[in-house]
Amino acid sequence: MNKEKLVKIIIPVFIVLVIAGIWIFKNTNSETPPTVENKDFALEATSIDLELLTSYELPIIIDFGADSCDPCKEMAPVLVRMNADMQGKAIIKFVDVWKNPGAANDFPIQVIPTQVFINADGTPYVPSDDIKIEFTMYSKKDTNEHVFTVHQGGLTEDQMRRILNDMGVDK
Repeated sequence: MNKEKLVKIIIPVFIVLVIAGIWIFKNTNSETPPTVENKDFALEATSIDLELLTSYELPIIIDFGADSCDPCKEMAPVLVRMNADMQGKAIIKFVDVWKNPGAANDFPIQVIPTQVFINADGTPYVPSDDIKIEFTMYSKKDTNEHVFTVHQGGLTEDQMRRILNDMGVDK
């Protein structure tokens, strides 16, 4: 009789310990992708603070588009996946320029979507010759200093991954 009581107590305690162990393992496992706790790493932005973003010393891709633009809608799932996959490796941002028209004032945006690429050291990205994606380079007129590298139009996930790899991000 005492043995039965003991078994009835030990089995539920054992089950609780196993569940607690699984929960602890899942929440402390270093292979778990990081969550976006810092708003600086959230995908959507209403403005861009380049000084703040470059302080993280990660490559940056900023997509200027709009939620109601058809090519932008096609690229939206790519941006969501890339932002999630690149947490801690690169910063992927999206700015809706129709909702936040002033957000693009400091950038050479002529059409949407347009992506701006910045290296981890804060300098404009210079693509390798073999990347096979068309970019536009912007320089200051008076000094010819390279200030922006942009791509106009949508990008596929494969293209974004190739660019990030070219920027030094490991796969």
